[in-house]
Amino acid sequence: MKRTRLCHGPTSRRSLLKAGSLLLGGLGLPDLLRLRSAAGARQRADTAVILLWLEGGPSHMETYDMKPQAPQEYRGEFSPIKTNVSGMDVCELLPRHCQLADRMSLVRSIAHQVSDHPGAAGRFLTGRTPRNVSALISEYPTFDSIVGSLREPTSRSGIPQFVSNRAQLKGGGTAYLGPTAGPFVVEFLPPHIAQLPIGPDFDPLDAQFEVANIALEEQVATRLDDRMRMLRSFDQLRRDVDANQQIAASDRFHQRAVQLLSSTATRDAFDLTQESDRLRDRYGRNTLGQSALLARRLVESGCSMITLDWGRVSRKYPTWDDHGDAHHIFKAMKSRLPIYDQALTALIEDVYQRGLDQQVLIIATGEFGRTPKVNMGRAKTPIWPGRDHWPGAMSLLVSGGGWNMGQVIGQTNQQGEYPVERPLDPNDFVATVYRFLGINPEAMILDRRGRPLPLLPSGEPIRELS
Repeated sequence: MKRTRLCHGPTSRRSLLKAGSLLLGGLGLPDLLRLRSAAGARQRADTAVILLWLEGGPSHMETYDMKPQAPQEYRGEFSPIKTNVSGMDVCELLPRHCQLADRMSLVRSIAHQVSDHPGAAGRFLTGRTPRNVSALISEYPTFDSIVGSLREPTSRSGIPQFVSNRAQLKGGGTAYLGPTAGPFVVEFLPPHIAQLPIGPDFDPLDAQFEVANIALEEQVATRLDDRMRMLRSFDQLRRDVDANQQIAASDRFHQRAVQLLSSTATRDAFDLTQESDRLRDRYGRNTLGQSALLARRLVESGCSMITLDWGRVSRKYPTWDDHGDAHHIFKAMKSRLPIYDQALTALIEDVYQRGLDQQVLIIATGEFGRTPKVNMGRAKTPIWPGRDHWPGAMSLLVSGGGWNMGQVIGQTNQQGEYPVERPLDPNDFVATVYRFLGINPEAMILDRRGRPLPLLPSGEPIRELS
């Protein structure tokens, strides 16, 4: 066997370690070392991000940027209500936001040009416009996979550094960072609930609910031990053929994966039964509420990046993709928003009460907004009132991170069509997140062709936030 076959290229290295690969997350070693070196040593190890991804694109006109003075076909059915922050009105279906508004900030003036779901998600999460806006997998790594990959080797807690309830968001992915840069995936919905016919508007959780796939069964533990023995059998071969110790370091990654799964700290972090019934009720006994509670437990235990797909808030009205030929947007919002309101505000309140608000940043956003005028766009023969894709204006919410809270940044025109004050790009927001984490967005990494690319091609941190 030739040395080059053993030491270079992801295919040969992956073949050599196939028996020991756990596919749990992390980054291919050569890329990881390069990325860590490029990003510099200024990372803030005590910081964490919780990204609540509202797949489908929530309507800004029914959430955070209502236009009560606009014509009926623009403003919709709901009215705004005042919060404890002057000028920060929100939808009447979000009453729990009102007393916590001073612990959140709204950005109402982000816009881009990609109107397809996967492409818009890729545009927002990677900072680059995809060549194929319909591709389900991004050609560039999303910022959450970058954050998790940078933090993984520095973690001493045993907790996975990148956790998600989806292996990959639609339009996202790890791209040239490789499959091992993906998240540690947890399942929140018990199988017997998932198999029920659609009845309740949201997924109920019974008293026996627990996060799946965390505790090791004895048979699985034995197989992991066998894999580790097999990895150790390569020691002499590595010493003979790999002087730069890349494979040895990859071996250490797999050892960490086994330690993670067998770690008491990991099991404790995922154990929601350690929380009081009162707190669990405060979050809501549904998939959104309990996943939010788990996110707080994970960041408190040392996890750096949590991405939760909150697209499927309601079983009756899946995703925030409120076309008029799909379902009734106003009925869907009546179903979704109270559940979203409860889970999000419980998370914010909990983070602040535990003194985590300087270290933990909470983000709630989707890939774009919805058409300001009802049923203007894709749905040419709508059955119900709806709104279509609209990247020209969107709103997002942030809380914590030591950022300046209790403010509204930017403004759209009277019909909510486009920004007229403080127009911003998604890259500006991602640059702000990177600065919070102490990551240099101009750091260069190599793509699949060996070309140097910055983590973020453009964007300036939003000065009002930090």
